[in-house]
Amino acid sequence: MSIVLVGGHDRMHSEYMGICSKRGHRVKVYTQMPAKFGKAIGTPDGIVLFTSTVSHQMIHVAVKEAKRKKIPVFRCHTSSGTSLEGLLLELEATASGVATGK
Repeated sequence: MSIVLVGGHDRMHSEYMGICSKRGHRVKVYTQMPAKFGKAIGTPDGIVLFTSTVSHQMIHVAVKEAKRKKIPVFRCHTSSGTSLEGLLLELEATASGVATGK
């Protein structure tokens, strides 16, 4: 499964990558807004937003692209590794069609 992670801390970049790869996911991590961010997102299976550590402009672009391409968005206020693991479980459940009850 491919994931785009938007936000988080620069120093956690490799930890985010490690958590996702352990679970068998390909991930692109954007802690800062690159040029042409909308095109850089591509067509992942899900977008994870860490809302406390991301600019409003990045959120706006990511959500706009998600709506346009019908990509599920998972939001979390904290940007810890544990939060990412929880969101990955939720994303995997959604992808498999199992309801999480949240």
